[in-house]
Amino acid sequence: MTTTLSNDGPLVPVFTTPSPAVRRVAMDRPWHWLRLGAEDLAECWPLSLGQGLVLAGIGFGATTIALLNGWLALLLPLTGGFMLLAPLLSVGFYEASRRRERGLPLDARACLLAWRSNLPSIATFGIVLLLIHLFWVRLATLLYALLLGDAHAGPEGLAAELLTPQALPFLVVGTVLGAGLALTTFTLSVLTLPLLLDRDVGVFTAVATSVTAVRANPRAMLLWAGLISGAVVLGMVTLFVGLVPLLPLIGHASWHAYRDVARVPAGLKSAG
Repeated sequence: MTTTLSNDGPLVPVFTTPSPAVRRVAMDRPWHWLRLGAEDLAECWPLSLGQGLVLAGIGFGATTIALLNGWLALLLPLTGGFMLLAPLLSVGFYEASRRRERGLPLDARACLLAWRSNLPSIATFGIVLLLIHLFWVRLATLLYALLLGDAHAGPEGLAAELLTPQALPFLVVGTVLGAGLALTTFTLSVLTLPLLLDRDVGVFTAVATSVTAVRANPRAMLLWAGLISGAVVLGMVTLFVGLVPLLPLIGHASWHAYRDVARVPAGLKSAG
């Protein structure tokens, strides 16, 4: 595989045939993506905050159900599901940023139905993300059964059980494995869905582009993953209220990450 030159500096091709390429960026580039994302959020705030409110409400509801039923085994994967499914849930934010970038009117219906522009590929990748999440749920349940036994502690005893020494191995192992799955998902998806929304490409091409981007920019992508994780944690410790603005901010910024890192040839037609 050879490296080509352009006005953006050296590009790393994904395939030898005409296909997306990725460029190397500075480690601090994610801060620039966040700034551009904040500008989009300021312009599209009614739609963006509305979507953020719905998504945060879903997360709060799922976590509340787990707590009330004492489903400790499901607590981490349910709350961490945002990290795994966030790329799929952010398609509306990508479309809003895309339309603003191209000078198109902000159409709420178009943003909410943006996934239809490349439905087969977006649906396929959505299934992949869902399977990863379900795998985490099953893995967490198995770990709980092996390390703590009864997977259905009553809600009144849930907090006490979390503070016992016996719960420490489950929390540590579950967090490490969850972080590994989240990092894997990030690598597979950081550019995938914005690319599928923007261009008529297949899932394999989009995922390969995303993986190549992470390999070409390990420090910048590690910072970006850390910023996303920090935003999700901050949103959760505020009882999901913080996710209302933070999810749209990350979603809009993710579009600019794609536009900054990926370079697509003229031969790749637009999706939709």
